[in-house]
Amino acid sequence: MIKVGIIGATGYAGSELVRILQNHKEVKIHWYGSRSYVDKKYADIYRNLFEIVDDVCMDDNMEALADEVDVIFTATPQGFCASLMKEEILSKVKIIDLSADFRLTDVAVYEKWYGISHASPQFIEEAVYGLSEIYREEVKNARLIANAGCYTTCAILTAYPLVKEGLIDVDTLIIDAKSGTSGAGRGAKVDTLFCEVNESIRPYGVATHRHTPEIEEQLGYAAKKELRVSFTPHLVPMNRGILVTSYATLTEKMNHKEVKAVYDAYYKGEKFIRVLDEGVYPETKWVTGSNYVDIGFQVDERTNRVVMMGVLDNIVKGAAGQAVQNMNIMFGLDEDEGLTLIPSFP
Repeated sequence: MIKVGIIGATGYAGSELVRILQNHKEVKIHWYGSRSYVDKKYADIYRNLFEIVDDVCMDDNMEALADEVDVIFTATPQGFCASLMKEEILSKVKIIDLSADFRLTDVAVYEKWYGISHASPQFIEEAVYGLSEIYREEVKNARLIANAGCYTTCAILTAYPLVKEGLIDVDTLIIDAKSGTSGAGRGAKVDTLFCEVNESIRPYGVATHRHTPEIEEQLGYAAKKELRVSFTPHLVPMNRGILVTSYATLTEKMNHKEVKAVYDAYYKGEKFIRVLDEGVYPETKWVTGSNYVDIGFQVDERTNRVVMMGVLDNIVKGAAGQAVQNMNIMFGLDEDEGLTLIPSFP
């Protein structure tokens, strides 16, 4: 059995890790780390796990944890994982970090967009960007995984095949995204109170959202050039889910069948990516609670543009599910172990 420790186990992403790993045949959760709830029963915080999880929460001592487990998930705010990272720890245990601490290769870009100093930049070059469908081979031998962000996972996977094949002009790429409120985390914030978000939709982080450089860096690798995108996220009154609608000009005339062939060539063997049929557009309700990404598109022959659409559950494929998928690859397990979660409906 793989011994797992979770730091940040009582946040939304952390609790989703716990839920998923309860059904993982090869894993035993050894450590439920939570600075806010030390010595409190985990099931008293998340009553859905009553009589399922009997453990109490422990602290966030990564050095002690490294001696006791095989892999540590850090579902923590930006800066936390980097502040604790040491060679002594990485020599003992694999780390899957769900924050942005090791996602960006340029320290200056990280510090600019996140507004904090990077505490362990010496590990950035080693860290593998944890988007399994693109970096599967690199993930296999990694000690440190920078789990991809939620908006970025959806935005990258939705556009990746066409960017990689040079079939869209990346200088025209516009990404419009919408997320449920769980993406803001479990901490109490006025902007995410029920009365603030219900019966409303609003943009935020316009031209300043911190996932922007992550999207640009990863799609830039695909395009083999630096690029800049217009990315605008919106908050919608639902618990889970992300919808990305991206627009770009095609570099050549293409019809639906030709574009579909490109997506199929890239994603045909991918367990968790479902390319939809013509005229079927992705909806967040069809991926809720699952590790799936649903992708659709529409060719606008009048403007020679393509509208690319993708959906995922932001705390499964956008966080915890993707982290488990990376863990499975790292330990040579079936990639979908613990992740055969059928989307829940209604």
